[in-house]
Amino acid sequence: MTAGPVTSEIWGQEMAEVYDATSAVMFLPVVLDPAVDLLAELARGGPALEFAVGTGRVALPLSDRGILVKGIELSAPMAEQLRSKSGADAVEVTIGDMTTTRVSGAFTLVYLVWNGIMNVTTQQEQVAVFRNAAAHVERGGCFVVEVIVPQMRQVPPGAMGRVFTMEPGHVGIETFDDLVGQIAWSHHWMEVEGRLVHHAAPYRYVWPAELDLMAELAGFRLRDRYAGWARAPFTSESSEQVAVYEKVA
Repeated sequence: MTAGPVTSEIWGQEMAEVYDATSAVMFLPVVLDPAVDLLAELARGGPALEFAVGTGRVALPLSDRGILVKGIELSAPMAEQLRSKSGADAVEVTIGDMTTTRVSGAFTLVYLVWNGIMNVTTQQEQVAVFRNAAAHVERGGCFVVEVIVPQMRQVPPGAMGRVFTMEPGHVGIETFDDLVGQIAWSHHWMEVEGRLVHHAAPYRYVWPAELDLMAELAGFRLRDRYAGWARAPFTSESSEQVAVYEKVA
């Protein structure tokens, strides 16, 4: 099946209200602390900018480390959730699209975590994200992208998708709808506070080598690629990556 063009995903009010609850595992110290450790190290004491800052899962603890953090967020309801939290006054958030929105200042670090690059659903717009990062980061600074590696080998021959999680409170199905445009859909059924929440959204999956080419087009070069925030070596068997790009031009 070939899908038509889709637009970047915008998280609405319902999903914003339950986002932290449905993402509780991502707030666990064992998950979050290594990410904040690496980002704080790369910031080198300078200011940082988070694309798709969301509810502040990463921005707030990074700010607590003494890093000046700003954010860009497309969803006003998600930003409202951030603003309701302790420490939010220290994180300036601009509502806008990370492909084009500019904020004041020069940053030693720009970062985009937890598959946010895939919420931009065309290759042209994904390149624009890299170029916008380059417009904000100073020479020698870094752009960090955390994103999964496409798991096409896990899709049985002839099948259009796979079940990627089946837990008592969460069933997740991934369908590959447009292999040419690299568009897949992520379908979630989640139990939150006794009620069933359904969420489905498109994303554009991207390969490691494709990311590197996007970075080169924007004036970055690959500095490091890890298999996760704990900085394990990246191999052909890795299912996720944290790519660190350094601005050279």
